[in-house]
Amino acid sequence: MASRSVNKVILIGNLGRDAETKFTPSGVAATRFSVATSRRWKDKESEEWKEETNWTNVILWRSENLTNYLLKGKQVYVEGRLQTRSYDDKDGKKVYATEVVAEEVLLLGGQVEGQNAQPQAARAAAGGGGRSKASGAGDDEMHVTDDDIPF
Repeated sequence: MASRSVNKVILIGNLGRDAETKFTPSGVAATRFSVATSRRWKDKESEEWKEETNWTNVILWRSENLTNYLLKGKQVYVEGRLQTRSYDDKDGKKVYATEVVAEEVLLLGGQVEGQNAQPQAARAAAGGGGRSKASGAGDDEMHVTDDDIPF
């Protein structure tokens, strides 16, 4: 009997900090950022509106050209998969980290407060269709066109 499973995450939220790109020893770019998503609900007892914000760490492979556009406060669409990894900290204690490994990232329209940006629906793009595909080894190289630049 074949078993089925799904590991898919879709986030629409705001960047909590500017993206940072670092390179592995073999030269592969790893771009990291965090996305804030919120939910609101009305408390049944107090009749007051409550809000909860969740922060999700995201890693995007082989897309260093997007770092300049992934700025704190920008709204983004992220599609990918959950991954949990472990490592030993400096005291030898095992630490677990869960993050989203992004396969697609789209910059959504709107302005970041304090920035003089033009209204846009800019997309972090590669290859075609205006989407950034960054899933892993064997992917085609990222290509940025004039349509990808938000100004």
